[in-house]
Amino acid sequence: MIRVVLPYHLRTLASVDGEVLLEVKSPATLSGLLDALETRHPVLRGTIRDQITLQRRPFVRFFACKEDLSHDPPDTALPETVVAGREPFLIMGALAGG
Repeated sequence: MIRVVLPYHLRTLASVDGEVLLEVKSPATLSGLLDALETRHPVLRGTIRDQITLQRRPFVRFFACKEDLSHDPPDTALPETVVAGREPFLIMGALAGG
């Protein structure tokens, strides 16, 4: 099971507490994880990525194993420690300001 940590506003929208546990088809990729998340919580469709283009929304970032995966292609394989459930996959809102 892959552990996904959502930002507070998306947890509230999806009515979940804590981490979301997902079963992702092998090979586990960024797009596969997002497909599984949106299938399990349809209310999140369009909040993390555009519903038509499936491109990541601006100001949404993906992190795993202390690495920023936000600009990686959708077919990028997830790190083995994430797939094994030892590390979480983080979806965060980007911070901006000056």
